[in-house]
Amino acid sequence: MKPDIYMYVLVMAAVTYLIRMLPLALAKKEITSPFIKSFLYYVPYACLAAMTFPAILSATASVISAAVGFAVALIAAYREKSLLTVALMACGAVFIVERILEVLPL
Repeated sequence: MKPDIYMYVLVMAAVTYLIRMLPLALAKKEITSPFIKSFLYYVPYACLAAMTFPAILSATASVISAAVGFAVALIAAYREKSLLTVALMACGAVFIVERILEVLPL
């Protein structure tokens, strides 16, 4: 049985459209609840973090270097460094730890 790729694409398009259209159609008046406003404000950040964090831990050869790079990135971001600086510092930390782990037998 040959899968009908056009049907798959059509269903995916319909689901994507409904997910984006239904909130606009159902919420006709302005949202006044501070809880719902703050919830909707932080949803993109939470989704981005949920998608990014597992990739951080599996992007390097070892979890140790990934954790060090993540910690360096958190500290640099907390100190309000630019995005490029944070990325370069995290990459540098991962590079150094990877080289150290190559030398040390664990």
